[in-house]
Amino acid sequence: MKKLTLSANKENLSKLTDFLDEFLNPYDVMPKTQIQLELAVEEIFVNICSYAYAESGGTVNISFEILPEPLSLRITFEDTGKPYNPLARTDPDITLEAEKRQIGGLGVFLVKQVMDKCDYEYKNKTNVFSIEKHLN
Repeated sequence: MKKLTLSANKENLSKLTDFLDEFLNPYDVMPKTQIQLELAVEEIFVNICSYAYAESGGTVNISFEILPEPLSLRITFEDTGKPYNPLARTDPDITLEAEKRQIGGLGVFLVKQVMDKCDYEYKNKTNVFSIEKHLN
């Protein structure tokens, strides 16, 4: 397991994606899978930066863990911002025309579509959001 702590600032996104890419280097990850992971990580991190702390600022602790059976990557984001379960939101109706859809929610919906597992819990005054993706 490897961990990374970043200020909840969108300018740190490249540090996060570089860390992810370096972490995945030893594993023969298909390009499509790597792109899906990068997309999910970007969406979750930017949401935390945009909404968790308002103007007060804070940090995001991110852990990367390889799971053996099936070979998967679990990425866990932890922040002490305001409690929010992104998985509790109703999925957007993507059959509607763009003008008729409710604003927001497409990013988390996309994360849920491309990841094999998503979990959220609020414990010890901390938002804990985990995603998993099979690597083979």
